[in-house]
Amino acid sequence: LSGLHFRRQQIIDKFIVDFYCHQHALIVELDGGIHDLQKESDVEREAYLIARGFRVIRFTNQQIFKDLPTVLKQIVESCSPFTPPSLEGRGQGG
Repeated sequence: LSGLHFRRQQIIDKFIVDFYCHQHALIVELDGGIHDLQKESDVEREAYLIARGFRVIRFTNQQIFKDLPTVLKQIVESCSPFTPPSLEGRGQGG
């Protein structure tokens, strides 16, 4: 995607995020139907990740299936020069 490298199912601390772009400290989460049942835990998880210095954007499955070009555009626009937090000591390489 526009030269950006994303890791799928990346472990960050105690969470597994759907997609992660280390260069921009960007987490992309895809929310299926199960997320309707866990909104409170999603809010806590997102707050934790943001406090650690990550940026998080979320998309519903409906957005992806109905308007993928707009989703991809928003992902690219979310990437700007950014110093990602260190994953050192957490079992993840750069």
